[in-house]
Amino acid sequence: MSNKRKRIDLIYQGITYAAASVAVIVLSMIFIYVFTNGSGLLNFGLITTDYHAKFYNSGIQEVDQFSTAPRPDNLGEDTYYSEKWGIALADSEDREGKLVITVEYVSEDSPLKNLMYDKNSEDEKPIQLEEGDILGTIKFNDKGSALSIYGAKNMLDELDEEDTFREMVFYTKGGGIRGSIITTLYLIGLTMLLALPIGVFTAIYLNEFAPINRFTNILRSMIEVLTGVPSIIFGLMGLAVFVPLTVKYTPADSGNIISGAMTLAVILLPVIIRSTEESLKVVPDAFRQASLALGANETQTTFKVVLPSAIPGILTATLLAIGRVIGESAALIFAIGTAIKDDISIFGKSTSLAVHIWSLMTDEPANIELASTIAVIILIIVLALNLLVKLVSKKFTKKFD
Repeated sequence: MSNKRKRIDLIYQGITYAAASVAVIVLSMIFIYVFTNGSGLLNFGLITTDYHAKFYNSGIQEVDQFSTAPRPDNLGEDTYYSEKWGIALADSEDREGKLVITVEYVSEDSPLKNLMYDKNSEDEKPIQLEEGDILGTIKFNDKGSALSIYGAKNMLDELDEEDTFREMVFYTKGGGIRGSIITTLYLIGLTMLLALPIGVFTAIYLNEFAPINRFTNILRSMIEVLTGVPSIIFGLMGLAVFVPLTVKYTPADSGNIISGAMTLAVILLPVIIRSTEESLKVVPDAFRQASLALGANETQTTFKVVLPSAIPGILTATLLAIGRVIGESAALIFAIGTAIKDDISIFGKSTSLAVHIWSLMTDEPANIELASTIAVIILIIVLALNLLVKLVSKKFTKKFD
C-alpha cells in the first residue's frame, strides 16, 4: 500500500473517530444534565401521587388531653418536635423547589389526629393531619397566625404557647406524575390496538399478496413519505379530524385520549408497515415453496409458515413503536391537550409523560428539576424497552434457527 493511500485511510479513520466522539460527548452531556437535575426528586412517591395538591382547612375541638409521646429516635437533627402536640415538623422543599414545612411525624395520641371536618368540603367527617402533609398556616384566636415562611421551629414555638387554635391549613405534597403515567399507559394500549393489526395486515398484503404494479409502487412510496412527515403535522390532522370525530360519537367534549391514540396510530402505521414488511422479506422463499409443495394454499402458507417466522421482527417493531408513543409530544399537544389531570378518563384531556415535561417547561418559572426527573423516567423506560427488544429478538432467533 502506497504512502498516499495510507494517509487517505488515516484521514477517513480520523473523521470517523472524531464524529463518533462528538456523538458520544453530546449524548453523555444530555444524560449527565438530565440525571444531575432530576435525580434529587426521583422516588416512588413521585410515581404514585397526584400532581395537584389537596388542600384542607380545619379547626380543632377543645383538647381534653395533650400528647405524652416522647420524641422518636429516628427523627433527624433538623426536625423539630413538640411533645405537647405530638408532632414533628421540618423545613424542606416541595417538588417545585419552594420552601415548605413538612409533617415528619404525628404520634398516635396527638390531638391533631382528631381535627374538625374540612371547611372546603361538604362532607363533615373529621379529618386528621398525616405524615407527609405540608403545613401552611395556623391561625390563633388571640394573636397573629403562624406562617410557613418563618420556618418549622417558629411554627412549633407558636403552637406550643397555645392550647387551641382557630384554623389550620395543610395540604398534600402534590407534584406527582401518577395521572401522566396512567395516560401514557392508556395511549400505549389504545394506539397499539389500532395501529398493530392494520399495520401488520397491510404489510402482509404488500409483501405476500399484492401484485407488483404502479398502484403498489405508489402505495409504498406514500408510506415512505409518511415516515418522514413531522409529527406536529399529524397533530394538526388529529385536531381537525379525530377530535371532532370523537366529540361527535363519544362523551368527549374536546381533545381526549382516544383522539390522541388515533393520531399516534397514524404516526406509527408507516413504521409498523415497513418494519413488518422487512421482517417478512427475510423469511426464506424455501419455507414458502416447501409449504406449497406439501399442499397448503397461499393463505395457509402466509399465516402458518411465513408470519410465525417473522414474529421476532414484528415484536421488535412493536416495542420500538411503544417507545415512540412514550416519547411523542408535538402531536399530542394538539390531539389531546396539555392539561395535567389526576382523574383520568379516556374521554377527557390529560398529558402523557412527554407532554407533562412540555407543560412544566412552559411555566413561569420553568420547573426544570421535575421536568428532568420525568425525563429520567422516560430514559429508563426506553432503555428497558431496548434491552427487551434485544432479548426478545435473541430468544426468537434461537427458536427459529
